[in-house]
Amino acid sequence: MPRPRTHDLDKLMDTAEQMAVEFGSAAVTVRALSQATSVSNGAIYHAFGSRAGLMGQVWLRAARRFLALQRDAVDNALAAGPQSAVEAVVAAADAPAEYSVLHPISGRFLMTVDRAELLGASDLPLEMADELNALDQALTALFLRLSRELWNRADRESVAVIRDCVVELPTALLLRGRRAPETAVRERLAAAVRAVLTLTPPEPHTRS
Repeated sequence: MPRPRTHDLDKLMDTAEQMAVEFGSAAVTVRALSQATSVSNGAIYHAFGSRAGLMGQVWLRAARRFLALQRDAVDNALAAGPQSAVEAVVAAADAPAEYSVLHPISGRFLMTVDRAELLGASDLPLEMADELNALDQALTALFLRLSRELWNRADRESVAVIRDCVVELPTALLLRGRRAPETAVRERLAAAVRAVLTLTPPEPHTRS
């Protein structure tokens, strides 16, 4: 059975993304996707290997697109001059909001489907699990970069502050709703990040 063309694969993933957002991730099955797209079950299995492979590919596509947007936002902020390190952290924290504006369905998909759920699937291809885990490494590299830019440090305590700014605060302020974040909420997030960054991270713990 021939593998669907790349363009067709994107359409299949777009439809799966939409179904997950509208009806929940459990509603995305190979049979349901086949009915929604008129692509045969066999062609979908041939393209993705399994339901877990399908969901993993959709999640990877969305996450890579998000990380690229976030990385570009950080690069642009760091090139802006004085106070650029602080504004780079603000830009990284605002990236989920910006992504949700530019790609509303994809943004909601990342909030709807838990990566841990994908990793726990018994039929997830091993290479895809490796790719999903590699995204953590990319995010950690960003935290380390921002910590070095701000404080010339890369210890656990300084990186934890960056994580609070880039992950925890956006989760609390931006990612709870199902609509694109309002400007006022994004402004509060930026103010909160700048306030946190006025505090010097605790000194790193040393082993006795």
